[in-house]
This record gives sequence, structure tokens and C-alpha cells, in this order.
Amino acid sequence: MYEIFIALYLLISLALIGLVLIQHGKGASMGAAFGAGASATVFGSSGTGNFLTKTTTVLATLFFVLSIVLGNFTAKQSKPDDGSDFFQSVPVTTEQAPAKKDDVNDIPVGN
Repeated sequence: MYEIFIALYLLISLALIGLVLIQHGKGASMGAAFGAGASATVFGSSGTGNFLTKTTTVLATLFFVLSIVLGNFTAKQSKPDDGSDFFQSVPVTTEQAPAKKDDVNDIPVGN
């Protein structure tokens, strides 16, 4: 079920990106708003929205709902192993080889 939601999330996000990129912005025709017979608003009048606007709204709503659902699924999963028990399972040895000492300084030196 989680994998299905992830695949749907990916498809919706790609469709949402594509729809936003192909839409014509309101500010793109701002020059036409001044003296071109537009209404009194700065960016022209906007109606109820066309097909692209409505589809973008639906996809954005689905995107947010799926984000919440996937977050809920992730929160309920068990936490991954962070490896902290590895350090507790390593045996600690107390025997060490006697260190060689330098004749002059009595400083242990490597083999």
C-alpha cells in the first residue's frame, strides 16, 4: 500500500509541475491590461478559471492529502537500526602487548 501511494505521489507531483509550467501567468499580459479594454483591475479580470486552473487545484489538493497520508505511514513504521547496538556487542579485551620503550626518552614507540 505504501508503494502505491509513493508512485501516485510521484505521478501527481510531476503532473502538477507540468501543469504549472504550461499555464499562462496573469502578469504576462500586464501591458494589455492598460488601455486594452480590460476591467479596472491591474492584471485584468479573471473568471471562474479554465480547465488548467481547475486541474491544478485538484492536483495540488491531492498532493497535500497524499503528503499527510505518507507522513502518517512513515510515522507508524518502526525506526531503522542505527547501529548503536554494534558497539555493545564488540568484546573488549584487556590484554595488550607490552609496549616497547625508547631508551632515551621512555616514550612508547610503535612496532
